[in-house]
Amino acid sequence: MKSFEYVIQDELGLHARPAGLLVKEAKQFASKINLTKDGKTVSATQLMMLMSMGAKRGATITVTVEGEDEDVACAAIEKFFRENL
Repeated sequence: MKSFEYVIQDELGLHARPAGLLVKEAKQFASKINLTKDGKTVSATQLMMLMSMGAKRGATITVTVEGEDEDVACAAIEKFFRENL
């Protein structure tokens, strides 16, 4: 299992556009990718669950990646966060 923490930088937080792009990115991998904020964990492949997190600017998100391609998936998702959130 791989994990990393990220503080949301986007002014609007994890809103519809980046959430949709994150789902698309996460679905490319066999690994299970989860996001946790304030004790609530959701799958990165479920758009409505991501939106329900209410991750605003300044929120700390913990991303965990577990599966056969976790190294590649974790690196790609971390890059996605840096470039989009």
